[in-house]
Amino acid sequence: MKNQEVSKLLQHLATLLEIKGESRFRVVAYQEAARRIENWPEPIEEVWAKGDIRKIPGIGESIASKIEEFLSTGKLSYLEELNREIPLELIDLTEVPGVGPKLARLLYEQLGIKNISDLEKALAEKKLRNLPRLGVKSEEKIARGLAMMKRQSGRMLLGQVFPIVEEMIAYLRDTTGVQLISPAGSVRRMKETIGDIDILAASAQAEKIMDSFISFPRVKEIIAKGSTKSSVALEEGVQIDLRVVEKKSFGAALQYFTGSKEHNVKLREIALKKKLKVNEYGVFRLADEKRIGGEKEEDIYQILGMEWIPPELRENQGEVELALEKRLPRLVDFSDIKGDLHVHSNWSDGVASIEEMAKAAHKRGYQYLAICDHSQSLAVASGLTPAEIAQRKKEIDRWNDENQELVLLNGVEANILSDGLLDLPDEELKKLEIVVAGLHSGLSQVQEKIMARLEAAMKNPLVQVISHPTGRIINKRDAYQVEVDRLLQIAALTNTYLELNSQPERLDLRDIDARRGKEKFGLKMVISTDAHDPKSLDYIRYGVAQARRAWLGPEDVLNTLDLKQLKECLALKQKKHN
Repeated sequence: MKNQEVSKLLQHLATLLEIKGESRFRVVAYQEAARRIENWPEPIEEVWAKGDIRKIPGIGESIASKIEEFLSTGKLSYLEELNREIPLELIDLTEVPGVGPKLARLLYEQLGIKNISDLEKALAEKKLRNLPRLGVKSEEKIARGLAMMKRQSGRMLLGQVFPIVEEMIAYLRDTTGVQLISPAGSVRRMKETIGDIDILAASAQAEKIMDSFISFPRVKEIIAKGSTKSSVALEEGVQIDLRVVEKKSFGAALQYFTGSKEHNVKLREIALKKKLKVNEYGVFRLADEKRIGGEKEEDIYQILGMEWIPPELRENQGEVELALEKRLPRLVDFSDIKGDLHVHSNWSDGVASIEEMAKAAHKRGYQYLAICDHSQSLAVASGLTPAEIAQRKKEIDRWNDENQELVLLNGVEANILSDGLLDLPDEELKKLEIVVAGLHSGLSQVQEKIMARLEAAMKNPLVQVISHPTGRIINKRDAYQVEVDRLLQIAALTNTYLELNSQPERLDLRDIDARRGKEKFGLKMVISTDAHDPKSLDYIRYGVAQARRAWLGPEDVLNTLDLKQLKECLALKQKKHN
């Protein structure tokens, strides 16, 4: 957790420096250091103990000394110094979608706005529209951003929560020996954002499990402790509720507490028609209250005359009806994924070498990995020129010459410019095995302009994949102005794959859009991680979960194909347009 703590500290420094008006170079140095520390595979305190902080790429002497001071004293004098000039509360203002560091400074200097409460009051009084370079539209955009942030308040990203759940379950297994234990609720359904965490266990030693649960090392507050249910708040700000039930009721309780509410209501309606009652204790006959099932979750569905329904589908969106007809689709699974088609290396803004990324992919059993560093117009991400791409290819070829089990694909994530052209000429794109293209600038343009850019890119026969197609950042930024049905339709007509980006803050496409793409347009997707470090290759599980929530099967996902089939599909678009 120290890596995250240090990373957050450095990010705060970067934000304060940007508010202060320091040079972009200096701000980016802190942002890059924060990203590298967060994704560094070793605990930062161990790196510090060995005296190796300066060996981390992107960590210079000045930043290293600040990290060392914080790790040794728990404080940072430089942060205290900045706080004398700029209220730390302004950092919270920059979390509001539409309010960047420069605007936060303007709001503070012109209107004395220091925090969210001040901003709400100023918006209600319509004071922002009179500030320089703002206006009514900007004021309305900030108001929408604040409303979105308040709606999502208290909800964490699935990718933030899931590792915590895994850690807690492993801890309880190690300390108590409990075997029947599972996440429930929205975590088990793999929703993209999570409120509270629900965990369910079955044991005859409930008290022992509760004692261990409240003793978890990162518990900040014990909210409640009972004989079968307890709640704690962790240092991360998330609440975990633990229930312990009898073994004979574990399946029924797991089904009940997994939800969703709408799915459960549907099941209970079916049960009543069969003169049965379903609750968290089991399945009972109404006539004599005899219990006829509940130990296994699968039994609940079987007794009701249906297939077991994967948790990701339990949203009352047609899954119950298909389960009754025994026609549920086979969903894509992590074991179906043969490779990752969008990752970055330290040739652009990644933190690891091509070899390190390749070894991590090989360790995960992949057949292939596409190195898709940013292209030249994206200077902030160290985008590559054609000459640099040619140099990088030598490193990719060297790996492929020496390793047969994992093949690296020579690719790029090209930037779609304001006119819809890519920032690399076609003669350069033709040299690549995979071209991923995405919008990285001009994201506030009107829908007509955004759609024209995306359409132009998809009509380019050299572009196979559109990355993070709607540009949303969950809890922080709405999708740009995209006509989603038109996007899906053009992708299908041009044989272009849309990416389901597995980054926890993106998960873009949304599940409902991906499902619509499949069912209405026969569109196929790519599940990629957009990983910038080896550890982030594990994000694939969130992309797979999103695909499962979208009802996608292996046949709907490009990177379930083996290498030979994949190359044939990647080449197909260009052949069709020749």
